[in-house]
Amino acid sequence: MKWNDKEQDRSRLFTRRASLIAGGKLALLATLVGRMYYLQILQSDRYQKLAEDNRINLRLLAPPRGLILDRHGTPIASNQQNYRVVLVAEETADINLSLDALSELIPLAERDRRRILREAKRKRSFVPVLVRDNLSWEEVSRIEVNALKLPGLSIEAGLTRSYPYGETTTHVVGYVAPVSEQELTGDPLLELPELRIGKSGVERFHDLDLRGNAGTSQVEVNALGRVIRELSRDEGKPGRTIGLTLDIGLQNLVMARLAKQESASAVVMSVADGEVLALASHPSYDPAAFARGLTGQEWQDLLNHPRQALNNKAIAGQYPPGSTFKTMTALAALESGLLTPSHRVSCPGHFELGTTRFHCWKHEGHGSLDMLQGICQSCDVYFYDVARRVGMERISAMSRRFGLGSDLGFDLPGVRTGLIPSNEWKRASTGEAWQPGDTVNLGIGQGYITVTPLQLATMAARIASGRAVVPRLTRELIGSDRVAEKVIEEAPDLGISPASLAVIRAGMDAVSNDIVHGTARNKDQRIAEPSMHMAGKTGSAQVKRITQYERDHKLFDQKKWPWKDRHHALFIAFAPVQAPAYCCSVVVEHGMGGASAAAPIARDILLEAQTRDILRRGPVDRLAGASTTKG
Repeated sequence: MKWNDKEQDRSRLFTRRASLIAGGKLALLATLVGRMYYLQILQSDRYQKLAEDNRINLRLLAPPRGLILDRHGTPIASNQQNYRVVLVAEETADINLSLDALSELIPLAERDRRRILREAKRKRSFVPVLVRDNLSWEEVSRIEVNALKLPGLSIEAGLTRSYPYGETTTHVVGYVAPVSEQELTGDPLLELPELRIGKSGVERFHDLDLRGNAGTSQVEVNALGRVIRELSRDEGKPGRTIGLTLDIGLQNLVMARLAKQESASAVVMSVADGEVLALASHPSYDPAAFARGLTGQEWQDLLNHPRQALNNKAIAGQYPPGSTFKTMTALAALESGLLTPSHRVSCPGHFELGTTRFHCWKHEGHGSLDMLQGICQSCDVYFYDVARRVGMERISAMSRRFGLGSDLGFDLPGVRTGLIPSNEWKRASTGEAWQPGDTVNLGIGQGYITVTPLQLATMAARIASGRAVVPRLTRELIGSDRVAEKVIEEAPDLGISPASLAVIRAGMDAVSNDIVHGTARNKDQRIAEPSMHMAGKTGSAQVKRITQYERDHKLFDQKKWPWKDRHHALFIAFAPVQAPAYCCSVVVEHGMGGASAAAPIARDILLEAQTRDILRRGPVDRLAGASTTKG
């Protein structure tokens, strides 16, 4: 009996356990079926989209960069076909052997080989690794002919930035280079390895306009991420074209003239509207080197260049204006009413202020001069006297009205403002108060004052026009959808009396065209053709102070001085005198004399500008212009 009870108990226990297990299985099956129903029926659209996203990748494509044109539509920055050789590691049994075979056909630096091997290990085996770009057509041909001997290597085509005028336009146009880690902003476009962005010049100032909008490529990939095929492609929107005011023909001439100097800069402007026709800084450098990528040694050579090739001296070079500033001292005197053009000063070759003697550049003196002859002969003593009478505040205020020491809002990065000193500035900088001797020095453009060549050209334009002309480089932005030309209104009047400006213009006219007394009267310093006469002002800015010993022993031969101790040579000018159309400034670093070094360059520049203008107008317009002038 006991045995039967035990059997029955075991049977009931087994049945309960079997029922529990069966119930659990049914519950699990119900859950699984429910989950499958939820995923495959209720959530089918969502998961179908996710699966499609895993199968299809959307990749960004770098858009073609916008062009940069000169005022006549000539490209000065464009894009050209770039051939490069790439390596796909999975397609070769031995990467080193493939690279050895390639090095027999084209040069392959050891540092490039190390980079390739490093990237090949880091990337997936089917992802291409750049071996070398900017291949010549001859190099491409050699690789293609020997393709069977180069497993894993192939040629790809792309675009690279081209600068057809090279060093001639570098400081204006600038250059592009790969995006640095510091420049990443979260914009996916910036993470594309082939993208180049503007690093200097117009390329940097208008970078966002020039970039354009990224294109897209929709590709099908397998589970490993390997591309199987491209499904669709949108090339995106190219960057906008930038039209500049620059005249590439004139720019070429200016750079060719500056190239004869150790270090120099020049700016040429339209008097009427401030359009910059040429902006040059010498020495320069090849912008294409940055687009392809500089070696460490090339970068160090540029950084350590003895004449600072990287520096755009036309907008960032800061120099004492020397005697070119005497125009501002004279205007301050005339506009204040303290002096008239007939004010005379006798120059014995020096000027006494207390116990200090200030010397004139002409050691024997100029004799008695009025204001016009003071400008014409650039007498230091005359302007020592004028500055002492007028005072620093009036002179500084006048110079600011003519664009010196000011932010001109010029459309290039890296523009410097120079310095027009004041009592407050000197006290804050040196802890000392402004002294009468400082005013005397300021009157001839020496001492603490510094200006840039761009500011000097602006000053010349305002003297010639009497208006607050502002320099500008961008003429228009051209997009695929519209053309937006920048509308320039007539510059406002400076508020300077025409009579005062007439005195300054007459003095500058005499500098170049008074063949007896003018400081720039020599044949190579002036334009002989009367209809093209230019008016100018010479300037020589001291770099080091001349000691009393050097004066006593007449050690004035700068050619025997070290180059870095010689005076800077400056010249400002406008032409033609009768109806100013063009103006320019020239600064030759350590060129010694404004008349001897800078004036001949300015003469050639303004002669070329006027000649090109006449040639563009044609014979009918030339005759009409000549008839009008004569009448």
